[in-house]
Amino acid sequence: MISVDQLAGLSGKKLVGTDGADLGRLEALYVDRDGTEPTFATVHTGAFGTATSFVPLAEATLQGDTVTVPYNKDLITEAPRIDGDGDLDPAEEARLYQHYGIGGGFSGGQEQGVVGGDTSGPTTDTAMTRSEEELHVGTEKVQTGVAKLRKYVTTEEVSKTVPVSHEEVRVEREPITDANIGQALDGPDISEEEHEVSLTADRAVVAKETVPVERVRLDTETVTEQQQVTDTVRKEQIEVDGVYPEGTSGTTQRQDQNR
Repeated sequence: MISVDQLAGLSGKKLVGTDGADLGRLEALYVDRDGTEPTFATVHTGAFGTATSFVPLAEATLQGDTVTVPYNKDLITEAPRIDGDGDLDPAEEARLYQHYGIGGGFSGGQEQGVVGGDTSGPTTDTAMTRSEEELHVGTEKVQTGVAKLRKYVTTEEVSKTVPVSHEEVRVEREPITDANIGQALDGPDISEEEHEVSLTADRAVVAKETVPVERVRLDTETVTEQQQVTDTVRKEQIEVDGVYPEGTSGTTQRQDQNR
């Protein structure tokens, strides 16, 4: 970038574009209204050098006696025709910046049919679009866990009561009567004998039987709850800035080479 201190020696230097074409010699030089930055230079173009074209110096570079700008010959030749014998007013400055597709300084004048002009790029229309981000929240299915059915065997003690019975010996004695005298005298008079009685008893017996008691399966059900989602969104804000008090100038000034 060319500095203000280098401006004094620029007049008369050769101007070269991106296509390598020799665009002529620099003539008038312009600085911003504060005199701190170079803005434009003029060069004679057209047939026999009879036309004057303005070239932005914001991205110009100086090497020896050659000034190079990132524009081709056609773009410079087709630049808006502006009288180069005085300062550039804001409207003229805006037209030039719009033509070259770059941002420029303060443009306070009016182009025909347009109030103001874009300083950050080509002029679009008479208004600025303000945009903002909106937060859209949805859902997606994700796996949160796995449920399994597992069958295993445990052992427990079970007690049940069952009635059991048993036989006991009971001795019965009966007197001799006419009814049993015959049985009493049956057999020898005196002898030895034995009589026995078999005794029985109930014994508790355990038997096991496997029986089905229930069916168990896994199933799912959907439970809906409210979840709050928080994120940041960006919003564009538009404010008025750079309002110059009455009586101040927003023009680009021609640099006096004799100063």
